[in-house]
Order: sequence, then structure tokens, then C-alpha cells
Amino acid sequence: MSVGKKEKINVLSLFDGMSCGQIALNKVGIVCENYFASEIDKYAIQVTQKNYPNTKQLGSVTEVKGSDLPQIDLLIGGSPCQGFSFAGKQLNFEDERSKLFFEFVRLLKECKPKYWLLENVVMKKEFEQVITEHLGVEPVKINSALVSAQNRERLYWANFPIEQPTDKKLLLKDIVDFNETNRNIVDKSRIKQFWETKNYIQYDLSGKGHKSQDQRGYYLNSKHGTLPSHGASSKVKVVLNNGEIVQLTPVECERLQTVPDGYTDCVSDTQRYAMLGNGWTVDVIAHIFSFLKGDEIFNNFSNENV
Repeated sequence: MSVGKKEKINVLSLFDGMSCGQIALNKVGIVCENYFASEIDKYAIQVTQKNYPNTKQLGSVTEVKGSDLPQIDLLIGGSPCQGFSFAGKQLNFEDERSKLFFEFVRLLKECKPKYWLLENVVMKKEFEQVITEHLGVEPVKINSALVSAQNRERLYWANFPIEQPTDKKLLLKDIVDFNETNRNIVDKSRIKQFWETKNYIQYDLSGKGHKSQDQRGYYLNSKHGTLPSHGASSKVKVVLNNGEIVQLTPVECERLQTVPDGYTDCVSDTQRYAMLGNGWTVDVIAHIFSFLKGDEIFNNFSNENV
């Protein structure tokens, strides 16, 4: 099965975003000869190039051709999920963004990598089955809550075995900076009514009883909900010990995604929140990559536990 000892590998990352895959590879000690990234968002590219200036940006996935690349050892990607998500309109493969999944399939056939990984949201079983039929393997569902202070269930299809990560039992109190004073604070005098649940306070500013995610503050002894990609800055809040409901900082959101502190600090806070919501939970991906350590192709793998 081995393709022979190789000191560095070639990686093709589709829908690369801010390159969480590259952070994960580095975390487990897998060294890249070339890291090819297909991404069109200029802010995500800016963050990637600040942290990994040797990244080879390829632009739109529709323009990438396997014949233009060297042998790819690892193909990874998280195709846009707006057409699949329970939080969206669930347009399935009629959504132009979700059709990009077939670009992953195309490049999988063109590049013939030894290993590959695809991530996507939890979706209707009928949608999931379409992806499974094209890839030929069943997905593994992993909740980021096992390695972070965030509940975030995602599906992972891969052509190598994946097991569940060990629960690190992280809570919001483990990632909140209690010395941070420059925060947006919810004006308690504006709250018309509120409801207490096990994990958060739901409040209402309009008096109409709307229980929207942006009017919610999570307790320090709980997990945060899934970090959103749209309107994220208004939807990430925590209840401090003094009862104040405050917005999480971009750095705290980086911690929710197990991204290094300050990784996204070269763009505006608005872009940081959105980008982090679109990204991967790095420690989940690092855990998945750890299952490649037995192959000679990844002989630079370190023994660090992730």
C-alpha cells in the first residue's frame, strides 16, 4: 500500500478558506513540499498568506486542473454547505454553491491522491447519501465539542479509518479572557423578557418573544453553540459571573475553533468572525490527520498528541 518513503508531501486544499487544514497538518508534524490552495475570498487569502506565505494560491476551484499539478498525496476540502444546511434553505444540489461538491469529485478523479478528506455539515439523509454514493464511503460524524468549547457537529468522509477524538471536556470558562474589558455588552435595561435554559440565557429585546440566536448568552460552565458564518459578531455571547451578557472577542472565537490566538488579526473584526464561522475546528482535523501517521509517506509525523 505504501508509495515509498517521502520527506514532504503535496497537498491540494479545495475551498481552503483561511487554511485551517494547513494549521492541522503543521500541528501533527506533516510537512508539505507544496500546499496548493483553491480559494476566492480575498480576506481568507490574506490571512493564509500572512501565516503561510509559501502557500500556492490557485483561485477558483472551477479553474483548477489536475494535469497542471504534481502528484497530489492528500486532497482535502469542505465544499460550501449553504445548500445542505438545516439552518439554510436546504436547496440540495440545485444550489450553485453546493454544486461545487462535484468539483471535489472531479479533482479526486483527476489527481488520484493516495488520501483524501471531505467535510460538510450534518444534512438530510437523502443529501448525505448523494455525497456518499459519489465518494464510495460512509461519513463519520464528529462533534467539535470533544476538542473545544463549541458544539459543532460535522460529517467527514475519508478513504482512511477515522475514530472519535478523546473528550477534552473544555468549557467556555476555559477560553474566555476575564481580563478583557473592551467588549460589547448587552444593555440589561433593554431586555423585555428572558428565559433560562441549561446552557444559556435566551433574552428578548423586542417584547415579541422571538428566540433568535443573536439574543442568547451562553453560561461559562457550558459549551457555546455552533459559531455562525453570517452575522457572527452578534451571535457569539457569554454570560459572565457578574451576570453581564457580553460578546466574545475574535481571539476567543479563534479558541472556539482551536485556531492559534491572533491568527486572523490582519483583517477586520467583521471578517474575522465570519471567517472563523466558515472555518474548520483545527483540532478535529489534526486528530483525523493523526490516523495517517502509520504510512511511510507521512514519515515526518511527530508523536505529539492532538
